[in-house]
Amino acid sequence: MNEVSRFTKAAIDVRVYATKDSLGEAAAAHVADIIRHAILMRGQARVIFATGASQYEFLAALVRLKDRVYWPLVTAFHLDEYIGLPDTHPASFRRYLHERLFSLLPFKTVHLLDGTAANPKSEVERYASLLASGPIDLACVGIGENAHLAFNDPPADFETKRLVHVVTLDEACRRQQVGEGHFPSMEAVPTQALSLSVPAILQADKISCVVPDARKAAAVQCALEGPVTPDCPASGLQRHNHTTVFLDVDSAAGLTTR
Repeated sequence: MNEVSRFTKAAIDVRVYATKDSLGEAAAAHVADIIRHAILMRGQARVIFATGASQYEFLAALVRLKDRVYWPLVTAFHLDEYIGLPDTHPASFRRYLHERLFSLLPFKTVHLLDGTAANPKSEVERYASLLASGPIDLACVGIGENAHLAFNDPPADFETKRLVHVVTLDEACRRQQVGEGHFPSMEAVPTQALSLSVPAILQADKISCVVPDARKAAAVQCALEGPVTPDCPASGLQRHNHTTVFLDVDSAAGLTTR
């Protein structure tokens, strides 16, 4: 699959690919294998999925591998959602995952964060209860340009006991959403979101992290080679013992080992 290199950083398995397409194919095969193993061991799988432009190739490849997993035994969650944004909006993460994944594979159950819930705190409690109702076999995540993990912008709360919380989006995060074409202007980007916490993500048995593009190189470098610090939320992945990070040559460009 055009793998350029593979090495370990802070116990994280790092795999670098020549293109975004080959990265996506490799990540999809890896994820499918983890889900199949969970089903074999437990009779079911519970998986968290990320959104964003970085996940396009991975999700498309996973759909192409649909016959490798018995999806009626898979329960799906997602990482985050804007507060106040209806699922009809082009930038809605519920809409994103429905169009690219949930409508294309026959999942057992799909649990969605409702950013339009009348009471966000009640929605946080509802979703946290669903997450806590069983083990999470796999979290599929990405890393933001500001090194956010889910919508946990710096400085992230590494010690919270909450699985889901209301977060305020920083300027760099909101600027990324405009740059990726999800919103026409900064003013159009919601200022708050519902997000899984960093500790919630780290509770997953395994983590698959897909991070292509040169604009993510600095975030990748701080996440993998810097200290574990709330100022680089994705550095929290160094605390997890079963994380695989999929990069392309552009996102890996800032690493000292390639």
